[in-house]
Amino acid sequence: MYGPNGGGKSNLLQALSCVISTIVKPVHELEKNRQPLILQQRVDAIPFLFDDVSANEPTEFKLFFLTGSNLYCYYIALKDDEVVSESLTRKAVTAKKTAELFDREMNDITLGYSINKKSINKNVNPKMPYLSFLAINYDIPEISEVMTWFESCIIRSYANPMIEHQIMLEKYTENKSLFISALNDMDIDITDYRYDEDSKQLYMKRKLGKKEYELSFTEESDGTKKLISALPVILLALREGRLVIIDELDAKLHPKLLRYVILLFKNKEINRHGAQLLFTSHDMSTMKNSIFRRDEIWFAAENEAHESDVYSLHEMRSEDGTIIKNTASYDKQYLEGRYGADPYLQNMLGGAFK
Repeated sequence: MYGPNGGGKSNLLQALSCVISTIVKPVHELEKNRQPLILQQRVDAIPFLFDDVSANEPTEFKLFFLTGSNLYCYYIALKDDEVVSESLTRKAVTAKKTAELFDREMNDITLGYSINKKSINKNVNPKMPYLSFLAINYDIPEISEVMTWFESCIIRSYANPMIEHQIMLEKYTENKSLFISALNDMDIDITDYRYDEDSKQLYMKRKLGKKEYELSFTEESDGTKKLISALPVILLALREGRLVIIDELDAKLHPKLLRYVILLFKNKEINRHGAQLLFTSHDMSTMKNSIFRRDEIWFAAENEAHESDVYSLHEMRSEDGTIIKNTASYDKQYLEGRYGADPYLQNMLGGAFK
């Protein structure tokens, strides 16, 4: 996700974080989650404030996601921390029809055919998503599949410098050799590491000649700190096929290191379980046709009403109405203003959104 400052890149990731944290937080608090959660913080639903109508209306979210052989659509509307409406549908990839699992309007809940049983309670706290309620209290295969997807999402924001100090190495030691190998590939010559329980400090080991030296994490460079913090999360996502959402992944990272991280996800031998990376960036060096397909490059730009327009490079059109060629110099055209919020953009998007 590329775009200027204030264009709405982080807001999009915040919206995703809001839905995910809203769903998984009550499940996690009751220790009913199906796998370890890696969430940074709870994100509240904040309405769009530059509009007298929407500022007083519920904030709506709709997510489409594919897990297993099923395409799910989850919708939730929130206002003042309460659920106004909510629904979940499922469609098998090979099927034509969509099945409703449940639909909720305030206190009125309707169950779909596949989960409609007398034993299922329809009375739920207004602040509790019904999806979370079902996941906590019942063993329903469809609900378990959906909740497993939500729980698998990893959310990190490196706009917050404190996140660089949240390191997962001591918990995921089975990734140790891969972690060290990846750092070495990025020219960070660490031979080992250890976590000292007494001082609560992480120490990185290096060899110079025949002598081994230790350097505490706090003494490392900013870029190395970020890699040490981010890489275990990325390797976990690759190993378990998770979606990892990272705001400002490129902050403090050399372009070559950012490219290395992206290519880990593009490598099918490494990414065997379909892990996905969604991140915001200002780094034009990765906006290349050798790295991304057109549908993998997205932009966020603010319009005259201070709303954020979000669109992919695949949707855009040249001035003559043709699609952007997959051989184009994406970074060069972006810097020329062809993908930004200006009249040129309006001409290019005209054919895409009619």
